[in-house]
Amino acid sequence: MDPIVLPSPKPKVFDEIPFPTTTTIPILGDEDEEIIKSVVAGTIPSYSLESKLGDCKRAAAIRREALQRITGKSLSGLPLEGFDYESILGQCCEMPVGYVQIPVGIAGPLLLDGKEYSVPMATTEGCLVASTNRGCKAIHLSGGATSVLLRDGMTRAPVVRFGTAKRAAQLKLYLEDPANFETLSTSFNKSSRFGRLQSIKCAIAGKNLYMRFCCSTGDAMGMNMVSKGVQNVLNFLQNDFPDMDVIGLSGNFCSDKKPAAVNWIEGRGKSVVCEAIIKGDVVKKVLKTNVEALVELNMLKNLTGSAMAGALGGFNAHASNIVTAIYIATGQDPAQNVESSNCITMMEAVNDGQDLHVSVTMPSIEVGTVGGGTQLASQSACLNLLGVKGASKETPGANSRVLASIVAGSVLAAELSLMSAIAAGQLVNSHMKYNRANKEAAVSKPSS
Repeated sequence: MDPIVLPSPKPKVFDEIPFPTTTTIPILGDEDEEIIKSVVAGTIPSYSLESKLGDCKRAAAIRREALQRITGKSLSGLPLEGFDYESILGQCCEMPVGYVQIPVGIAGPLLLDGKEYSVPMATTEGCLVASTNRGCKAIHLSGGATSVLLRDGMTRAPVVRFGTAKRAAQLKLYLEDPANFETLSTSFNKSSRFGRLQSIKCAIAGKNLYMRFCCSTGDAMGMNMVSKGVQNVLNFLQNDFPDMDVIGLSGNFCSDKKPAAVNWIEGRGKSVVCEAIIKGDVVKKVLKTNVEALVELNMLKNLTGSAMAGALGGFNAHASNIVTAIYIATGQDPAQNVESSNCITMMEAVNDGQDLHVSVTMPSIEVGTVGGGTQLASQSACLNLLGVKGASKETPGANSRVLASIVAGSVLAAELSLMSAIAAGQLVNSHMKYNRANKEAAVSKPSS
């Protein structure tokens, strides 16, 4: 029998135009080539390159080249140069191979609480910045918006289990007894200068107990801070409740990065309400609609329509658009847009029906001006533009609270503009002009 001859495997080819290695990937010499081959062969783990080489940019370049050889896919469109890879080590991203470019546009000035803010928005959605900018103009011409901070406290909710529901209830009663709060606070507060316990609310499911701790966190968003404090309390409770089985430091009663009624009702992070009275002539001349049409649309769309959809905190037109754009620009955790976008938009005719009172109520805006991505150069620059970079030296927590108010004020502006576009029947035309237009149309002179 003739031997079976298998066809030789075809060499992998890039699905893009081959990139010039010498310009896009800074290969430093033969030693780098040997390391690349070792990563491809699996003898050197990709994740260990930073610690092995002691050079974060070189590690990213070698990892990138190895990835291209392994996958046969080009990364020529993904930038490598121009980024400080040391700044993300152990903080923001593991095993980097480059960075994604997102354009940042400016909406404003937003006149909020007597001050003007130029709002940075990182987005790839055409029309979003322009629309928010129009809303800012309407607010400015009407005298500005006002915000009120209602609550400020980050939460973490561990889940513990006992042998019986009765035993779980005993711990619930202990935690919610005001006489024990000072003792629990002392234990919670010892791990941070800024983390201060505010409250503990418990819920039972059978013999499982969920304990929702809420604390102030200064200018940090505060998840790590509250988690450390919770761990301190759990360690303390083991003395009097040795039969307590800690199932998880987070039991989803917090609730982080998931739609949850507890955040909508109880709040999480910063709870803010922002309002403005838009003059009738501004509604007509700038927003191209009228007060009566906006009030009716808001009732039927944001309130009734959202109720028909079974919305949870989604009684608005597009709050998440603005929250996400500002979060990416300022180094927040973009996944927290889930609960941070909880918002109810209200509109009402005032002054004998001549003017429009508009408000947004947002109970769970989760932001910080220190920690995480806020320390990266680009994001830090955007925070600096808003005047809230870093920690407040005068009043701990003041910068993060101002940032939360700016988020709410920007949502107010964007809600005004989008709702007006829908009421006037302009939504499709606007998106065709800014989001799907060809380059010639994009640079053409706008009509008056």
